[in-house]
Amino acid sequence: MAVVLAPASHGKIRESEFGSLDLRVTQCSQDLLQSWSSKREKTPVVVNVLLAQVPISWNVANNVTTVRSVLDEANAQDLVVLPEGMISGYDDQLSGLSALDPRVVSDAIDVIAETVRQKNVHLFCGTLLFDGGAWSNVVLYFSPEGEHHVYRKVNLATHERSQLVAGSVLALFDLTFDEQSVVVSPQLCREIRFPDQWHCPAREGAQLFVYLANAANPEESMDVWRSHLISRAAETQRFVIAANVAHPDRHCPTMVIAPSGEVIAEAQSPEPTSIRATIDVASVSDWYISQQRSDLVRISYEI
Repeated sequence: MAVVLAPASHGKIRESEFGSLDLRVTQCSQDLLQSWSSKREKTPVVVNVLLAQVPISWNVANNVTTVRSVLDEANAQDLVVLPEGMISGYDDQLSGLSALDPRVVSDAIDVIAETVRQKNVHLFCGTLLFDGGAWSNVVLYFSPEGEHHVYRKVNLATHERSQLVAGSVLALFDLTFDEQSVVVSPQLCREIRFPDQWHCPAREGAQLFVYLANAANPEESMDVWRSHLISRAAETQRFVIAANVAHPDRHCPTMVIAPSGEVIAEAQSPEPTSIRATIDVASVSDWYISQQRSDLVRISYEI
């Protein structure tokens, strides 16, 4: 798999190869490991986060109104995160896909891009996207310049596989906050089930995961999905910012988790709400992933 990042002054995309990537970690001396773990002073990299748990329908115009209402709450340079399928609509039967007009979705994306530019924020939100003759489930990153870049879901849910095309790229988006770089890896819903898909971007430089979900199934366990999110943060020592849909049957929380696994903020009910948090990306660490036994475990990604 490739790690893709595209050029933009506030959100740029660089490119390197995940294909047959050998992630064996060089054994480090005890002295070096101790120096990494010392509490030396780091330059703070402060990011103000706004994430919203909001309802989503198959009415694109209504969804755009919801997005713009969330952006009205945002301050300049905020990192705003919204759920999976936010623009197009989404459910676990893809019941509205056959009637979804690609031109309406494209026009909505243009409207949101302009709103993001006017607000001078960074936005991650989900949509179904028609491209190359097929639909994909994607995360869109909108930069403060009004550009947008795409991550296509690589691990499709069972109900998606007959109607959507999977992506083949794990994306890293390089954002700038106060002239400081923050590398973000997007993930979508079911991809919480695949820890290696999170470890590989962390090893490639991701400092923060944005996780977009449309998870509302009364047969699924909230405790399990919440535990997954905390584990992905703690085992990679990265921030996880998770936004789920507002729905009575939601089974995944909307929350912000620190690299320690500590929950910084969390929506306490399935009702529509927004959450604010201020994080310092300098607290991200490679302490655990640098110690993996490379003589026992070798991770590679191949298409």
